[in-house]
Amino acid sequence: MVAHLLSLKWRLLLNGVRRSPAQLVGMAIGALYAFGAAAGLAVALVVLRWADVQTAHSAVVLGGAAAMLGWVLVPLLASAADMTLDPARFATSAIPMRQLLAGLALAGLIGLPGAATLVVALFTTVTWWRSVPAVGGALLGAVVGVLSCVVLSKVVTTATSSLAASRRFKDVSSIVIFVPLILMGPIFASVVQGVSRSTYYLPDLARTVSWTPLGAPWSIGGDLASGDVLAAIVKALISLATLGVLFVCWNALLKRALVTPPYSGGSGKRGGKLGLFGLFPATPTGAIAARSLSYWIRDPRYAASLLVIPLLPVIFLFQSAQAGSYSMLVILGPMGAFILAWSIAADVSYDNTAFALHLATGVRGVHDRLGRALACLSLAFPIVLIFAVGPFFLTGDWAWLPGILGLSFGVLFSGLGLSSIVSARYTSSVPLPGDSPFKKPPGNVAQTLAVQLGGMGVLLLLVVPEVVFVIVQAATGESAWGWVTLGIGLVLGPVLFATGIRIGGGWLDRRGPELFAQLIVNR
Repeated sequence: MVAHLLSLKWRLLLNGVRRSPAQLVGMAIGALYAFGAAAGLAVALVVLRWADVQTAHSAVVLGGAAAMLGWVLVPLLASAADMTLDPARFATSAIPMRQLLAGLALAGLIGLPGAATLVVALFTTVTWWRSVPAVGGALLGAVVGVLSCVVLSKVVTTATSSLAASRRFKDVSSIVIFVPLILMGPIFASVVQGVSRSTYYLPDLARTVSWTPLGAPWSIGGDLASGDVLAAIVKALISLATLGVLFVCWNALLKRALVTPPYSGGSGKRGGKLGLFGLFPATPTGAIAARSLSYWIRDPRYAASLLVIPLLPVIFLFQSAQAGSYSMLVILGPMGAFILAWSIAADVSYDNTAFALHLATGVRGVHDRLGRALACLSLAFPIVLIFAVGPFFLTGDWAWLPGILGLSFGVLFSGLGLSSIVSARYTSSVPLPGDSPFKKPPGNVAQTLAVQLGGMGVLLLLVVPEVVFVIVQAATGESAWGWVTLGIGLVLGPVLFATGIRIGGGWLDRRGPELFAQLIVNR
């Protein structure tokens, strides 16, 4: 039965790749990334063969402990975890629990994460290629450590299966895991800087971690290499006991999951409240603005596009601290305005088949365009205002405030007008309703890239007047040019906004059915 489960996992993996060319490409990219990371770590472990015992011991123990933590955290945050052998699918199968546990545990090694972890762990034997006992201890620790990683991950996923069945949990976890990806640069630089300043603490930290379940299996080879046989025996017992406890916990959780599958039904809600629809006027524009703003608040696909906004000040503050000057913070306003304004360029694509309601009710295109733009503007205007004014409390150069305000508002209003035209003319391949916000479905990728790049170029041309006068102010040092920029931004921006609403509305009236047909194709 164990061999059958392994064969089943392998066949499911191959069939998924054969069925979808896009999945094959993604698998290939993931394999290249995993191979590169595993190869780099393997080379580092080989190099540690010639390092002193203390350095090698610290690196292997801390690296192994970090790997185990990764196997715990990733299933909690990544809603796209591998569920090809979901335990719930075996609820009607009379498989002995021991065989099911063994099969699912070994099946966890089939795939990129499991294979990469196993390969890197086995290379620790090269690090401790100093004596026969050290190699044997490293091999034992690698096998027990990798199995502990897999079983620990299974314990976490089984314990949180009821949460994983919740769409809200999937949406929130997908967004949360995106935050460290955006902040990867500052995080990596801070970690490297912190480690370089506290290298003398690492051996003590490694010795402490080696007596915990996270680090015990990875320290067996190092203890034997240094001649501490008693410590190696105790840590081997800790590692085996940890693996046994994990299997016991997984066994109990799996039994419960097989007889009480997670419930994903909806909860009842009391009616009678209009929500945002009660705040907007009872007009077509007001109704569309209320509906669009509801999407901005509740749809994770919109929330994902807003996620980068509060992180922009963090990134720029970090860069400014590294450079020793806060002058680059002044571009926060224009950059935030650009991101927010361009976020509705695929608004109709996010509607998907729900766009049929706009066609069926006969909503005029100008009302549709204006309602969507006002929904975005209600969020974007205060954010851009804060981003444009806030940096000057740090720089103190208030003479630049009018010019930055003019440029920011010019980008915001001009960008909203242009986005209203683009979303009425072109569709994009976006995640379907209910999918992960970061899932990229196959479709008109070439057109999407062309529209994105072309639209950005057009927006840059639309704000040329504001940019020119900001450059003039920088060249002459005269603050009066900043007030000219503010006037242009507050006049030209709304004019282009109104023009974009009217042009986009006209296009929507003329080619609404064709646009809907393109949305069906993008599914």
